[in-house]
Amino acid sequence: MISIKTVFVALNAKFIHSSLALRSIRKYCGKLGINIDIVEFTINNSKEFIVSEIYKMKPDVIGFSCYIWNIEMILDIISVVKKILPKVKIVLGGPEVSYEFDYLFQKNIDIVIIGEGEKTAFEVISYFNGDICDIRAINGIAFFDGKSVVVTKKGIPLELDEIPFVYDDFSMEELRNKIIYYESSRGCPYKCQYCLSSVEQEVRFLSRKRVFSDLKFFLDKSVKQVKFVDRTFNCNKKFAVDIWNFLIENDNGVTNFHFEISADIIDEDMFDVLKKARRQLFQLEIGVQSTNYDTLLAIKRNTNLDKLFKKAVRIKNFKNIHQHLDLIAGLPFEDYNSFGKSFDDVYSVYPEQLQLGFLKLLRGSGLRKDAENYGIVYNEKAPYEVLFTDKVSFDEMILLKYISEMVEIYYNSGKCVNTIKFAAGYFERPFLFFEKLTLYWIDNKYHEVSHNKMKLYTIMYEFCELHIDDIDRLKDFLKFDMFLNDNVKNFPYWLEQNDFDSTKAFAKDFFGNLENVKKYVPHLENFNPKQISRMCHIEKFSYNILKSVESDFSEDCEKENCFILFDYYGKNDLIGNSLYYYVGGK
Repeated sequence: MISIKTVFVALNAKFIHSSLALRSIRKYCGKLGINIDIVEFTINNSKEFIVSEIYKMKPDVIGFSCYIWNIEMILDIISVVKKILPKVKIVLGGPEVSYEFDYLFQKNIDIVIIGEGEKTAFEVISYFNGDICDIRAINGIAFFDGKSVVVTKKGIPLELDEIPFVYDDFSMEELRNKIIYYESSRGCPYKCQYCLSSVEQEVRFLSRKRVFSDLKFFLDKSVKQVKFVDRTFNCNKKFAVDIWNFLIENDNGVTNFHFEISADIIDEDMFDVLKKARRQLFQLEIGVQSTNYDTLLAIKRNTNLDKLFKKAVRIKNFKNIHQHLDLIAGLPFEDYNSFGKSFDDVYSVYPEQLQLGFLKLLRGSGLRKDAENYGIVYNEKAPYEVLFTDKVSFDEMILLKYISEMVEIYYNSGKCVNTIKFAAGYFERPFLFFEKLTLYWIDNKYHEVSHNKMKLYTIMYEFCELHIDDIDRLKDFLKFDMFLNDNVKNFPYWLEQNDFDSTKAFAKDFFGNLENVKKYVPHLENFNPKQISRMCHIEKFSYNILKSVESDFSEDCEKENCFILFDYYGKNDLIGNSLYYYVGGK
């Protein structure tokens, strides 16, 4: 009989995140008769608040799930907890403490769980409860025996079906408004040297029967999004295709599923499935990291770039799947110009999200071991982010950080996507557009204060005005982006509302015609014209800009007075902005 109280603690990076690892341990231990309480905080909570909440639970054993974003805070919290609860046992687990852990035993840590945690956590709790006499009989742990750090032998990985499904009706309520994480496999067949998944080469999968049952639960509950944490979801073609087919066949019209994939290994069978999916049923995250072949060789990332980009473009042309492409700054042999080339290559796909990350030298990773050989200098404290390399100076790294911010503010947000696609054509390369915009932003000290939406559009206009001759066309694209994101009521100073009376008359006639409403906004046909005019907006443009927008700027827009309808009650489920329609021109 378990007589001790065990509390496992997660410090998530954001409120919307949740701890899949601790839920998995709780379910596994619960199946074997051990109850574990889970409490989740964020790194934005104060240490005093976290300590007081833990203290009120009066635990005998506290476990912490450790990652690069929370380890420093966890160690500070433990130093206080051990003073107010001197008899409590402290257990750490997670990727951040599975390597180079000797220093932890100078900080009041009793046991470190190395690697996979479910079975090991059960045995550790059993040991503290007195059910296991010899701590050395527990595989996959490290502890200090009074003289030295003892590391027991590695445990045998579990069959994944042995771990119960972590979610139920209670947890769905508990996780309302949070991201739901799901794991259908563990391990990765690749050896990328910046990633800890490369250490565990064996890939284990849940049975299809189990996966289909788990996913049916999410579909029945109409969960908004399920994020697969599998490191390379499509490394097993048959497994991936079967799951994608199941989700398409059982689609509830609501739930979205996010996968990390390797795009270059997508084949015709996968394409045949993906193109059938409902718009926004799937999101695909594709790690490019770099397009410098020397860099890819050094980090042991076996990627066929030509295939990757061709296949990403093909998926883009399906117009039903959101793609998120990643780059990492600070990798070996990648200098500032080379990174700019990698940026241009990725940008050419026009992904819905272009993520600029910065190398983290994780404990246990190959790049951390080889950092000196590659001239990589990094912060000694978590998250161990690169400061500079022998190829990228600290000044250049700072500039890349600001460029990353510009990409987030104007591109990834969807705020100025079409304006950027148009304006970048006036620069030698897209990367130079973002570089110049960043320098303009810094020179005007815009980085020192926050800005509202209209100010952000004005900054973009004033920057483009310095570099672009075709101001009228620029204004149309910027106006289009503005209305795509917001039902703008007050125009900025640089954008006159031409022909206001004729536009208003056109809109009144348009919404007063029931056939128009049924054709373009049928979900609003029960509202009267005045109500619909508040839910939608019709704006007049001097160019038929949709010709460029809908061809991904492979075609030029022509001068033509045209009216575009923006539907704010019918969101574009691929990019998250309003729906829009060409509804007339003259």
